[in-house]
Amino acid sequence: MRNNRFFKLLIPDTRIYLIIISVFIIIISFYNYIIGIIGVFLLAYLIYYNLKISNIRREEWTRYIEGLSSDIDSATKQAVLNLPIPLTIIEFDGRITWYNSKFIEVIDRKDILEKYVQDIIPNFDLRNVLQNKKEKINEIKIQDRYFKVLYNIIKLSKEHTSNYIIMLYWVDQTELQTIKKKYEDEKFIVALIQVDNYDEVMQNTEESTRPMVLAEVDHRLNLWANKLNGIMRKYTNDKFILVFEKKHLEKLESKKFELLDEIREINLGNKIPITLSIGIGSEGETPLQSCEFANIAKDLALGRGGDQAVVKKNQKISFYGGKTKAVEKRTKVKARVIAHALKQLIEQSENVIVMGHKNADLDSLGAAIGIHRAARNLNKDSNIVLKGSNPSIKVLMDRILEKEHYRKAIIDCEEAENKITSNTLLVVVDTHRPSFTECPKLLDATDNVVVIDHHRRGTEFIENTVLSYHETYVSSTCELVTEVLFYMEDKVAIEQVEADALLAGIAVDTKNFTFKTGVRTFEAASLLRRAGADTVSVKQLFQDDLDTILCRAEVIKGAKVIQETVAIATYEKTNSVQLIAAQAADELLNIRGITASFVLGKREDETVIISGRSMGDVNVQVILEKLGGGGHLTVAGAQLEGITLEEAKLQLEKIIEEYFEEGEEI
Repeated sequence: MRNNRFFKLLIPDTRIYLIIISVFIIIISFYNYIIGIIGVFLLAYLIYYNLKISNIRREEWTRYIEGLSSDIDSATKQAVLNLPIPLTIIEFDGRITWYNSKFIEVIDRKDILEKYVQDIIPNFDLRNVLQNKKEKINEIKIQDRYFKVLYNIIKLSKEHTSNYIIMLYWVDQTELQTIKKKYEDEKFIVALIQVDNYDEVMQNTEESTRPMVLAEVDHRLNLWANKLNGIMRKYTNDKFILVFEKKHLEKLESKKFELLDEIREINLGNKIPITLSIGIGSEGETPLQSCEFANIAKDLALGRGGDQAVVKKNQKISFYGGKTKAVEKRTKVKARVIAHALKQLIEQSENVIVMGHKNADLDSLGAAIGIHRAARNLNKDSNIVLKGSNPSIKVLMDRILEKEHYRKAIIDCEEAENKITSNTLLVVVDTHRPSFTECPKLLDATDNVVVIDHHRRGTEFIENTVLSYHETYVSSTCELVTEVLFYMEDKVAIEQVEADALLAGIAVDTKNFTFKTGVRTFEAASLLRRAGADTVSVKQLFQDDLDTILCRAEVIKGAKVIQETVAIATYEKTNSVQLIAAQAADELLNIRGITASFVLGKREDETVIISGRSMGDVNVQVILEKLGGGGHLTVAGAQLEGITLEEAKLQLEKIIEEYFEEGEEI
């Protein structure tokens, strides 16, 4: 700051000279007034001359600046007129007040003055400019070209009728978009393919025709890979890996992976239809991540029963297929291995806590009782987490609470949180979804989590389990638990009420051995029968009072049929809503011509519940998954919050209509 002042003093200034002269004239006048008077006249002339020269210089500088401004204005006008990119000037309402020739070349129209830019370019929204949403105008398509719109809002002088104008600069992005699309299209997609029922197909096919069946599967898969210009490699008898470009994926999704149907139609002596599980990984940051996505997608497909394709695009997951029932596996090797592993985990743990899903049913409670019995047989402290009873399990609860050790064993969430430690074994039965469990907080309290379930796998599942026994082909979780329980020991100590509970769980999920009933289902039932289960006692667990039967009849009476074969009904009351909805859905399938049924009801907490049932022709799981539910091809359910019963019904009808229009599950 001091340096600046110093330099200013060194700069010549006429005023300083005049001041110095004035001082000297005053001094001289003190000694000789005649010379002083002459000095005054000379000083006056110098001041006049200085003012005259200053005015001349000021006028010359003004003329120079004005000439320069005129040159700049002329250059600006020429620059705007000859701008090499399209330019449009519009009012705030979108009226075009000026444009250059490049803009006319882009839109290929004339006489657009005073027209609205939104009418000329329909996909251009002026509100995005006024609201400064730059990301919304980064890609405007005009005919076959793409443009990024830059804009400048200018305030005009007062003599103009409009206070503001908007200048739009249209920057051509077509080449960039072409390169971007080419890059996206050429990204690698990884597909992992597995024959779901390879062992079962081979076992049920004559030895002489097995090579033909395998060759036909390989042939069709290779043809499919060639159509995609992809590379396919077979790395085991029933597993393949395929790498292809992303541009083919959209076509595969639009055709709902028709390969699934083609493979299923192979009939060269195989008694069982061949089905595939396809996992596709896309949008991975690296090929390795895409492969991981494909592996997760394939596990989802297998967990949902196979015969389907699952596409995982980063966080988004899409399902295609799933039109056939899961094929029962005759071998019990896995059940024996799981039983041995679970036995070791129980023995190594400090205590065992068993947890089912919310609003427990007989399958969930029966499976929990079975695991509780296994832990007690191994002399481990065991508890069952249950918030409370409900109409579907009330009779069984009354029976088991007659036993003193069950009165102590059944605890609520708060007690479970106090009992669980890092060395506790937490066994989750009849569900694999964290949010569906009786007490989700327990999943974070220990790393020792075991999942035993039979539902088709959804996008939400419990991760990082120490043991997972997830078989979708079985009838019920009670069937899985029964096999595991009887493989743990040669002679199983089990009380009659426990055997009844397990048999009731099998009976409720198979609708008295009608649906999803295989050879192993009857074998599990026979084990329980030999262990003391009483079929009459089990039958009594399903008895209802007169009010329940009348309510169920009322629901059936009010049912309506859509799509010719689907029955929909609603239950207006809140008492025993879950039980009555499930029973009414079952009863509706007894009507001739009905292949699927849905019953809606509302619980006291205002949650809408939906029970779906099918004879197998309609996949109720796929339908209810769109409402956040899940289950099986023939049995599924969903829960909706913050919605009325009528709104839920309209949503369901719309989804069913879409399902039948597409003719295939999505």
